Amino acid sequence: MAPRRTLLAAGLAALGMPQAVLAQSTWPDRPIRLIIGFPAGGPTDFPGRLLQEPLQRLWGQPIVIENRAGASQVIASEVVARAAPDGYTLFLAASTHTTNAAVYQRLPYDTLNDFTAIVNLYSAPTVLFVGPQQPWRTVQELVEAARRNPGMAFATSGNGTSGHFASEMFRRKVGIDITIVAYRGAAPALQDVVGGRVPATFSTLSGAIGLAREGRLRPLAFAGPRSEALPGVPTLDELGMGIPDTSPWYGFMAPRGLPREIVTRIARDVQGLLRDPAIAGRIAEQGGIILAEGPEEFEARIRRELAANAEVAREAGIRVE
Repeated sequence: MAPRRTLLAAGLAALGMPQAVLAQSTWPDRPIRLIIGFPAGGPTDFPGRLLQEPLQRLWGQPIVIENRAGASQVIASEVVARAAPDGYTLFLAASTHTTNAAVYQRLPYDTLNDFTAIVNLYSAPTVLFVGPQQPWRTVQELVEAARRNPGMAFATSGNGTSGHFASEMFRRKVGIDITIVAYRGAAPALQDVVGGRVPATFSTLSGAIGLAREGRLRPLAFAGPRSEALPGVPTLDELGMGIPDTSPWYGFMAPRGLPREIVTRIARDVQGLLRDPAIAGRIAEQGGIILAEGPEEFEARIRRELAANAEVAREAGIRVE
């Protein structure tokens, strides 16, 4: 006997239903590829691996993860932008999706109009850290030291990253002269802060939480909302030094034109999984703050960030060739 889905599709075809309707009624009926723009094992890869098996159970189809690393997610973004909007190519995007638009002179896609926002999973707070050998215990002490020593170095994981933007915003907010040092990734930047070669950094909590718990990094403040992963650490807002939240986020997107029914189903299913205590607990262990933003809220966030990042990049002269 033919599978129920096949019989349903055949019946709709006999009625002359459009292919788009057929695709929606049978989705998913084959493997789905999930494109990730960073290497396996990193912060962006983590939510993909975490949700892979639960989504396979829900959808009854394999989810094949493809790590298309390179150019700060630009390579993966181009792959997704050029794919068919049929629900069989999904994109686990990180917030560099919006910073790339601000810092790259040209991109091979339109950041807003070539993608469909589906569901924003969670954010990974950005934290101002100093090395354990530094004498400062508060943000104010760090600011006073920076004023006494113009050009103090702040490490970032790369040019145009969330840490770079946070450093620029902080410099402008408190009126200090700092030198922003761009590394090729978070690991070497954190290593130099831990080793005392660079005094401070704005870093994603998910990448630094182990070092902080071991006492090898001292957290002074969250650049965005608090995370219970570091209880007792204040926010810059609470200290009167608030800057726009640059905390990285991780969310599901797809090529522009994905049928609304598929968008709604993916968003609903993923939001349901984010309410699962086991999954939520794993995210919390990494310092993540669950957002579970639906399509409209997620797209509104992207629009806001595109405007804010463009302004900061223009005024600070942040550019990637």
